Amino acid sequence: MPSLDIATRETHAPVNELTVVAKRHPGRWLAALVVLLVAAALVRSVMQNPRFQWDVVNLYLRDFSIGKGLWLTIWLTAVSMAISVVLGVLIAVMRLSANPVLRAGAFAYVWFFRGTPLLVQLLFWYNVAALYPVISFGLPGVHLNANHLITPLTAAILGLGLNQGAYQSEIVRAGIISVDHGQGEAAAALGLTRGQTMRRIVLPQAMRVIVPPTGNETISMLKNTSLVSVLAVPDLLYSAQIIYNRTFQPIPLLLIACIWYLVVTTVLTVGQYYVERRFARGNHVLPSTPWQRMRTLLKTHTPMAKGSAR
Repeated sequence: MPSLDIATRETHAPVNELTVVAKRHPGRWLAALVVLLVAAALVRSVMQNPRFQWDVVNLYLRDFSIGKGLWLTIWLTAVSMAISVVLGVLIAVMRLSANPVLRAGAFAYVWFFRGTPLLVQLLFWYNVAALYPVISFGLPGVHLNANHLITPLTAAILGLGLNQGAYQSEIVRAGIISVDHGQGEAAAALGLTRGQTMRRIVLPQAMRVIVPPTGNETISMLKNTSLVSVLAVPDLLYSAQIIYNRTFQPIPLLLIACIWYLVVTTVLTVGQYYVERRFARGNHVLPSTPWQRMRTLLKTHTPMAKGSAR
């Protein structure tokens, strides 16, 4: 009889005390083990290969010139992305405008800057003084020397920002289009202008679509800054090149550049994840953090969801 009472109590246990036992997948664990073994063998091979010259890597990893180049790379990324975001919003709104002239101008901008290589654009801005030795901006009395105005750093900012602005405009346009058209109609019925509707209603809702690709473009921008080394801008890669041209040790210096690019990219990736999570707060279920995913993976019993036992 006691065993019957126990069975009865287990059968009539409250739903919130029931748990679900996850199905075992031995094939997944086997595949994970194989990947870990291959990764360990690769790391061991790299660390034990004397040709990588890890002592030189350790010597120059925190070198002052490398640090200055890293800081300039981060600064270029931030400034260029800020320019591209402003241009992206402006061009996207022009692309969606009812004015055909604005639409045509925005389309021409995107067509040109997406259709030509970034390296060519950087070289063009660097040599723009050959076309316009004096820049006046169409204003009387303004005569600026282009050689003094367009420095290598200025050419780098113009090239990176204007090129990225074309891609960013398509990201923003996709986000705006993703918002239901009825939102704009409701705002117009309430007496809001088109600018107020865009600023207060459409763009905040479009951020869920805009943020993820913008994060990816920020990481791409970080790596694209390496192209400014052709303009002799002392970014991270150019600083490494200066050192290995003097020491004739290209491999360890390039490894140092790779290490710092990976460090900054990792920080940006983590930041992007939490920014996306913040803009997803309106969803019923927020995306799990890496720690929550690990806990779920290692957990044998998980609580049964309400209503699933009916």
